[in-house]
Parts: sequence; C-alpha cells; structure tokens
Amino acid sequence: MERAAPAIWQAYEALKRDTPQLRARDAAQQLQISEAELVAADPASIPLRSDDWPALLGQLASLGRVMALTRNEACVHEKTGVYDQLSFDGKVGLALNPDIDLRIFLFHWRHAFALTHHSARGPQRSVQFFDRHGDAIQKVFLTDDSDVAAFDALVAAWRHPEPRSVVPEPRPARVAEAADRDIDLAAFHAGWRALNDVHQFHGFLRDFGVSRQQGFRLAPPGQAWRVALNATEHMLRSAASRQLPIMAFVGNAGMIQIHTGPVQRIETVGAWLNVLDPGFNLHLREDLIDAAWVTHKPGDSGVVTSLELFDRDGQSVVTFFGARKPGQPEQPAWQALMDSLPKEVCHG
Repeated sequence: MERAAPAIWQAYEALKRDTPQLRARDAAQQLQISEAELVAADPASIPLRSDDWPALLGQLASLGRVMALTRNEACVHEKTGVYDQLSFDGKVGLALNPDIDLRIFLFHWRHAFALTHHSARGPQRSVQFFDRHGDAIQKVFLTDDSDVAAFDALVAAWRHPEPRSVVPEPRPARVAEAADRDIDLAAFHAGWRALNDVHQFHGFLRDFGVSRQQGFRLAPPGQAWRVALNATEHMLRSAASRQLPIMAFVGNAGMIQIHTGPVQRIETVGAWLNVLDPGFNLHLREDLIDAAWVTHKPGDSGVVTSLELFDRDGQSVVTFFGARKPGQPEQPAWQALMDSLPKEVCHG
C-alpha cells in the first residue's frame, strides 16, 4: 500500500531526531520504503521529467565541477570532475572524461529529482537518479566550484509539471544457477582461452548461461582463485605505498563509475574501508563482502588481471584492475601484487 508523502516525511524526521547523521538510504530501509519514495516525499525535492535521459544528462556539463556518486549496497564511489563528453547508442551511454568516467545503462532508469538542502555549511544542491525499484542509480552534487545559475536553469528546463509519486516495481525472483555438471567444461575452457578482449567476458558467460562467480569456479586452471576477504585492504595499501595506479569500477543496474589513477590515503573506520583522496573517495563495507576473486582474462595486449568482490547475493560490489591504456599490457607490478594477495583459508 502506497504511503502518503507527509506521513513518510514525518516518520523520517522522527528518525533523524534520534540519529541526526542517518543517511537517506539507511533511513528508507528502516522505514521499509525505497529511497526514491523518501526523496519524493522530501518537501525540498523537485521532480524532473524523464522523457529524454541523454538530454538531461547532457545538461549536467553546464554545472561545471561536480561530485558524482555511484553506489551499491556495499560500496560507494565518489569522483569530482566535469560531467562531459557523453555519447549514447540507444540505451547504453558513455562519459569519457579524465575524472567523470561512466558506463550508463538506461534500461532501468525511472525517476529524477533536484534537491536543495540547507545546513550550517550552506546549501547542498544535487540531481539524483533512481531505477524502477526505487534504488539510487547516481547522485550528482554541486561543489563550491559549480555554477549555481546553471543548476537553476536545469531545474527550470526539466521540472515536471506535476508532483511525482514513486511506486517501486517488485524485484524479479533470482534465477537459479545451472548445475556445474551441466556445463560443457571443455567448451567453456576453450572459449575462455579464445577471448581476445576483456569486454567480451560478459557475453561469453551469458552464452554459456553461467553467473560470474560460477564462471570463475569453472575457469581453466590457474585463471581464477579465491583470496581472503581482507585482500582489498592489502591491495590498496600496497598500491598506495608503491604509487601504483589502479582502476576501480563500482556500479549498479544503471551505472558503472570508474576511477583511474593512484590512491594515497587509506583508512578504516568500523566496517568501512576507505580511500580518502582529493577528487576520489571510495567507501567499502567489508562486512558485506562474501567472496573475493583474482582472475586472469585474455585481453587485447596480454592477460588482464582483476580483483573482484561479491556480496552474499552474488552481486558484483567492486572490481579493481591495474591502470593501463587500451592496447598496452598491464604493468608487471600489478600482476605481482595480485599474486601476493593472501589466499582464502578453507576450513573443515
């Protein structure tokens, strides 16, 4: 049953009185609603039209330097830069910038809001996008270097003429994996070795009807192995100390956001493992990580090695690569670092 916006907001304000630092995503979970429903109930939110996503996203470049935040349940990825250089092929888009580097999937996009919240630090303005289930796809926050007049113009141009209610669509049931024994292992191994571009890997798994982790379990010998759940901290601290640039991919159904470059300041706070660098923040809930894998995949210039983390539902949380340009082999220092990660300890 749909709850009225005033009742939702009243319940949220009661929660905030008890927990002032409570974030919207966590509050929505406590209220047993989606985050999009909570944002729609916010008196400060302005619903935006959703009839032309590429055009709306294209206007974000006018804001100047912004902070783009993309997350899933266990990982938050924040990059500061200009939201420019967008291109779309149907419902798949790219933003190719030195800082704001995105892969955009419009299939599940449903809602957009502009918000202005006031605090002791001044107004915080943002444009926020949500999928059909009411989960956040991406939030774009203005910074001190952003163009406030351009934000006002964007809101005026895209403001929806009527109040928007959010009714999340139910999530489909998870599809069970095929049994490992039903997969043609010889053909799977041959197909893996025949890949010549890491971007082919998703389609390769789909053709065999296996999930990503199942594919790793069935990989040719020496091409995938599980590592300890704390391997990410070891990797980040080692990369920072060696000044070894990395790539960090974090996403959800509608967006993948990428950092390419060095990492410097690594800190843990409770369950969170954090990268706290100028222009790039990463926040990883290590207690929500269920599996960590290192994999070798054939690439356009030799092997491509990655560290991939998954949650308890088998969903990808974050994937790390060594920084490299297309057509160039990955650095031997990255391969050596991946080989040094602590292996998973098996019990029983």
